[in-house]
Amino acid sequence: MDKTEQDRLKKEVAEKAADMVKSGMILGVGTGSTVAFFIDALGKRKDEDGLKLKAIVTTSNRSKKQLEGLGFKVSELADIDQADLTVDGSDRVADNLDGIKGGGGALTLEKNVAINSKKIVWIVDESKLVHRLSGFPLPVEVLPISCEQNFRRFEQEGLKPQWRMDGDKRYITHYGNYIIDLAVDPIPAPHGLADYLDHTVGVVEHGLFLDMCDEVIIAHSDGTIEDKIK
Repeated sequence: MDKTEQDRLKKEVAEKAADMVKSGMILGVGTGSTVAFFIDALGKRKDEDGLKLKAIVTTSNRSKKQLEGLGFKVSELADIDQADLTVDGSDRVADNLDGIKGGGGALTLEKNVAINSKKIVWIVDESKLVHRLSGFPLPVEVLPISCEQNFRRFEQEGLKPQWRMDGDKRYITHYGNYIIDLAVDPIPAPHGLADYLDHTVGVVEHGLFLDMCDEVIIAHSDGTIEDKIK
């Protein structure tokens, strides 16, 4: 499938998600190529349908700039109580709608927006679909103070840690932390691993998004759009 066809499908998925947005909502907006089409569709609805949102929060500067360019005011997560709906992408989505996120490095903000949302919808193309979580390194954001100990511990646990790099230096997150990508594949017992990481001192957040997503809208290469609801 060429890029033009892929973009057409992404746009169709994005427009379907944009139709879920109602005036007066507090909306969470993620990031990525499909979400960029979603933001364009929101702008179109603002101009054509008079869509007015109570507030918007986003997980990336790129999405923030795009939204502001279309005339939307973007708030900080701390300024809202809860989003009515969050629309985001995902790096991998399993059959049960669990996901791996954080390929772009914004997993901590993404999870904080997600956990403070009444409904979560992911928009993806079929390349992100897996039967069980696999095929993508699991990002773990760690504090610099104890990152070496975390790395060694993950090695001992057989989780195949790798430093996320930015050129020849370690990648630094928005919050000044490092990311260790766990290359263990497939993810063994996702809930068990999530619990282990949640209880590991020095871990800020991880990219396992379990029991969070309510609906996934999928663009298939044969031109069909699939809507999976939990």
